[in-house]
Amino acid sequence: MDIYGVLRQRAAELADRAGLLALPVEVRARVLTPQEAIGDPGRSDFPLQRGKERLVEAQFRGARGQAFTDQPGHFTGTLGEVFGLSLSDNYTRAVFVATLNALLRHLGKITGTVHCRDEGPRRCAEELVNYLRARFGTPRVGFIGLQPALVEACAGHFPVRVLDLDPENIGQERAGVVIEDGRGDTEAIRRWADVLLVTGSTLTNGTITEWLDAPCPAVFYGTTIAGAAALLGLPRFCPCST
Repeated sequence: MDIYGVLRQRAAELADRAGLLALPVEVRARVLTPQEAIGDPGRSDFPLQRGKERLVEAQFRGARGQAFTDQPGHFTGTLGEVFGLSLSDNYTRAVFVATLNALLRHLGKITGTVHCRDEGPRRCAEELVNYLRARFGTPRVGFIGLQPALVEACAGHFPVRVLDLDPENIGQERAGVVIEDGRGDTEAIRRWADVLLVTGSTLTNGTITEWLDAPCPAVFYGTTIAGAAALLGLPRFCPCST
């Protein structure tokens, strides 16, 4: 499945029907500082705070859309030009995804495109435990991407495994869970887990297709995946975003 081709086509059709595609509308993406993005969440180990990822924000006709990426950059152009990007690297995918989120927010198709701040990450972690219990009982939870607050909250209630791509995280222990190499045997966690919690960053780093056909349910979390989840019918968890 060419997920980017599908998203590009569906988004372009929506924009065209709304009469936006041919208009000279400026789309701007800017890189947010950690303070702008999440404020003070009461801890300092989020990838965003450690400089591993940045939150790129697109603004389209008053609507804001965001995307996490490890290759942030600026872009100014029309909506049509965004849909014409190659999407062959993390930078162009981040611009496209942030813009997609802003477009669908403008059209009223989605909400929750702006990252939560301050107490939001803590409340999100607390709500995740209840969300999983209500839907899956006491599942084996496989995290695709290390989100420290979510992992710590779940590790106190469920069996947890975590895959991550950051070499500095691999082999480290978080809440009694050793972080595994996401470039290794991903099939093992697919077979082990009852549910996968997949970071929306997989959409910008190009690895999302590995998790779309998992043998167990996959729930995607975060602001990055907002637009794609709506267009593709993917389950999404992001209760504290705005």
